[in-house]
Amino acid sequence: MNIKEIRQLFPILDQQVNGKDLVYLDSSATSQKPFPVIEAVSTYYKEYNSNVHRGVHTLGTRATDQYEGAREKVRKFINASSIEEVIFTRGATTALNFVASSYGRASLKQGDEIVITYMEHHANIIPWQQAAKATGATLKYIPLQEDGTISLADVEATVTSNTKIVAVMQVSNVLGTINPVKEIAKIAHQSGAVMVVDGAQSTPHMKVDVQDLDCDFFAFSAHKMCGPTGVGVLYGKKALLENMEPAEFGGEMIDFVDLYESTWKELPWKFEAGTPIIAGAIGLGAAIDFLEDIGLENIYKHEHSLAEYALDKLSGTEGLTIYGPKERAGILTFNLEDVHPHDVATVLDAEGIAVRAGHHCAQPLMKWLKVSATARASFYLYNTEEEVDKLADALIRTKEYFTNVF
Repeated sequence: MNIKEIRQLFPILDQQVNGKDLVYLDSSATSQKPFPVIEAVSTYYKEYNSNVHRGVHTLGTRATDQYEGAREKVRKFINASSIEEVIFTRGATTALNFVASSYGRASLKQGDEIVITYMEHHANIIPWQQAAKATGATLKYIPLQEDGTISLADVEATVTSNTKIVAVMQVSNVLGTINPVKEIAKIAHQSGAVMVVDGAQSTPHMKVDVQDLDCDFFAFSAHKMCGPTGVGVLYGKKALLENMEPAEFGGEMIDFVDLYESTWKELPWKFEAGTPIIAGAIGLGAAIDFLEDIGLENIYKHEHSLAEYALDKLSGTEGLTIYGPKERAGILTFNLEDVHPHDVATVLDAEGIAVRAGHHCAQPLMKWLKVSATARASFYLYNTEEEVDKLADALIRTKEYFTNVF
């Protein structure tokens, strides 16, 4: 399937914004949705909308089959060893909070250490801050190299025998850095710590094998990988999940309820209280089918090529600072000299180009970069070199505009 055919499957791309053809460069915030995903969600609501696991009628059975079928698709997609290790959540943020609250608070004590990095998304910082406050554990940070990468020597120096949890994003949503999480997991395990991976920015763009990574927990969201909003996945090793208490309680996750005591269902359902995100899970299953039809390897190569092209195209732009390493995922974060990122994004929007501006839920990283905010262009399988050219030309016009005005 060529890029033109791929783009035709995304109806939202066929429009103009402010009189210009839409150039959508904000997929790190949320990706656009192809027809197969839209149709899968629509079909659920039109043809077999029903709750799961409860009724024996035809619609309920069909909904349950599709919902649990999506779980099996996720299992294969990330190579989990069983469906018991695949828990549907509201997203990566919820998944990381589950680990911090259910596993972290139960296992940590005073003197223990939680190790993360300066580049983490707030969703992989704040839950650990709260877990540390609740248990007396210490939160430590792996330092970054000048280009925004992680040195394994620094990981080894930071992780000690007191470290119980290491939590690292696989791909930075700001720098595009691809972290060596497999090697970090090995270091964590040698010290007796568990490895938590935030896969929100990696899972949509590259092949993920949780068994090969040997991570203990892995979190990601559907909406960044062509799926619906409001649904995500927590992968956890079965032995760990079995010993964890649920993070939420109510219907669906119970086995038996008495007046004063209750027991829980087996994995994975003991972590899925209430009516689950049925349509979302089905949509995620359709997104997985879509991505696998195109091929994660092909997606990664396409984005890597775009990132290289963009770096070459933009590196000579006067007054433009690009952050992050040369070898990166399809993310380009930058600042234009003397122009606030929000102003850059506003002018680009007038040209029909959608980018993100702000701190990207990564304020500690902004402090490390010595900036208050940045602009970010993020690429996905439907973006083209022509769109990069439009971005480059628009940035030059933006610079000229603010130079002439002020």
